[in-house]
Amino acid sequence: MPLGAARFGLLGGVADLGKLELIETQSITSSTPSMIFSDIQESTYNVHFLTYNNFQPVTSADRLGLRFFENGVEETASVYQYANQSNKASGAVSEVRTTADNHIRLGINVGTTTGNSDSGYIYCYNLGDSSKFSFTTIHTTGIYYISSDFTMEFGSGVLPQASTVNQIKLFIPTGNNIANLQASLYGIAES
Repeated sequence: MPLGAARFGLLGGVADLGKLELIETQSITSSTPSMIFSDIQESTYNVHFLTYNNFQPVTSADRLGLRFFENGVEETASVYQYANQSNKASGAVSEVRTTADNHIRLGINVGTTTGNSDSGYIYCYNLGDSSKFSFTTIHTTGIYYISSDFTMEFGSGVLPQASTVNQIKLFIPTGNNIANLQASLYGIAES
């Protein structure tokens, strides 16, 4: 077989690089403080893909945040960094950034109105590599609770500590509960 065919995976036994492999799906449909993925198979995958849908808070307007667990211990200190840009359908553009927060900011500040929710995805890199920092990239969409504008937000975050991350937590940083959330965690094959 020609070398070009081998490069495109046409030979038997060639790994299916880049394939998404489902690790776990979870759902919240009542007042719950957080969602934790406790078996992320960090020794198998170098890149994880986390998608979430239909996030709504129980009371007041809120947004999701993300935290990592290092060797089973939740990192709650203000060591996370992120830089995000928000664009509204009305034309408003803003950015939010920090070098010291106790979570990575994920999504749109949505309210409790029916149909007003936030959905998005996160790529996580190097979680199982104890010699590297853990990075994220995010993209979310929702209806901003104050102006009812369709809003999208994208950005990146980092836990700037070389450590083994073995759990991922989604939660509301203000301490309020989640009313609704569906999420699936995937590993990217041979990453």
